Amino acid sequence: MTFDPRISIVTLGVADVARATEFYEKLGWKKSSGDENISFIQLRGTVLGLYERAALAEDAGVGNTPPGFSGVTLAYNTRSEQETDAAYKHALDSGASPVKQPQKVFWGGYSGYFADPDGHLWEVAYNPFARLDEDGQLVVSE
Repeated sequence: MTFDPRISIVTLGVADVARATEFYEKLGWKKSSGDENISFIQLRGTVLGLYERAALAEDAGVGNTPPGFSGVTLAYNTRSEQETDAAYKHALDSGASPVKQPQKVFWGGYSGYFADPDGHLWEVAYNPFARLDEDGQLVVSE
């Protein structure tokens, strides 16, 4: 058996499922299913899960270590620098915390970072070396 090249669900451990769900809904994403313990938000090709942090650690059989940089970021790519600025502002207006203002970056693109209410880092980026197809899916090679 081999794994198909896809990610089905990205689940974020959160302190308060209702608060986290409200934040992502302010971004314009809608809860598609779940209950008071978990929310599922249908994205294009992937589902975002929001689950109470301690319960997620217990489910995985690992310790619920203190929040901090985990070595993982999530990314939202845009079609232009202007769209990056607008998306970053919208995230802040929706309750995100600023981490790094969008700016030209060493690899030739334009990006910034914000943190959701639980500290999960999101990069908003324009990559001139990749494109978004008509469905908004990132294409890094052809």
